[in-house]
Amino acid sequence: MSTARAERLVNLVLALLSTRQYLTADRIRGIVPGYADAASDEAFSRMFERDKTELRELGIPLETGRNSAFDPAEGYRIARRDYELGEIELAPDEAAAVGLAVRLWDSPEMTGQAQGALVKLRAAGVDLDHTEPPVVESRVRAEPAFTPLVAAVQARQAVQFSYRRSGSAERLTRTLEPWGVVSWRARWYVVGHDRDRGAPRCFRLSRIVGDVRTAGRPGEVQRPDNVNLLELIAGTTDPDPAPVTTAKLWIADQRAAGVRRRARLTGRLTVGGIEGDLAEIDLSFPESAADWIAGHGPDVLVLEPDVLAKAVRGRLESVLHPELHHDLHHEVRR
Repeated sequence: MSTARAERLVNLVLALLSTRQYLTADRIRGIVPGYADAASDEAFSRMFERDKTELRELGIPLETGRNSAFDPAEGYRIARRDYELGEIELAPDEAAAVGLAVRLWDSPEMTGQAQGALVKLRAAGVDLDHTEPPVVESRVRAEPAFTPLVAAVQARQAVQFSYRRSGSAERLTRTLEPWGVVSWRARWYVVGHDRDRGAPRCFRLSRIVGDVRTAGRPGEVQRPDNVNLLELIAGTTDPDPAPVTTAKLWIADQRAAGVRRRARLTGRLTVGGIEGDLAEIDLSFPESAADWIAGHGPDVLVLEPDVLAKAVRGRLESVLHPELHHDLHHEVRR
């Protein structure tokens, strides 16, 4: 969501909150800043439809109706009784922290939710400076399993998923009663009672393959009293062992400088008519390295280990052929 669109949504919310009557689309176009930029009636209509959908997805109760039986067009308003929150007071440093947190998410789903929270707070009168350039790079990346697992925790519902252990391509089906999803050392984990092992376990979200499926009815999971999820992870000598793996790569000549800096060159090889170097690199966390390597596209080719080569290939295929990646997830689920 761009800053201009967020401001337009805030202005729209304020306009609809400030009236007891229903405002027609034409009236909204004339009084809400941001809509005057529409090049035509059709452009305004598309913009307004998107904004209405956005507000409803944010949970804002947008009402539709007519002020009287003689009104030719429907209008819109937001009932204060359904929208207003309790008084929100944030100190300047707290408001700055909220604005910074919005920019830290590096995930389409979570970015949208963070921007939605920003719109709601600004509409409630909380001054959040979102115009300054970020002082840190986006680093909080939510894995695909993040949203369904958080939903399962909130619903107190067991889940099933396919899980790949470190250094192995084998996938095992695990059934978990989730207690919470936490971040530990820049990685996301779900912690809970593993029904297959009959004991508490933690699973790294980046190793969950395919869809997370519910198993049982909501409300069945009981989280133990006084359990500390971070202590469960930190208290384990190695919650999910990740030994150092030596990967063998091919790197195209004069390309992928970042990979070259960390690698040891061991020889020469021509791939597809393109000359390059053979290299070795030590990796503690191949899953994270797969994102990094895939970011170099055809300039870096993983030769060994096979599990890393498949992980990189899967990431590239999901970008080039997203519909095939979606079908693969459904195949894994079946």
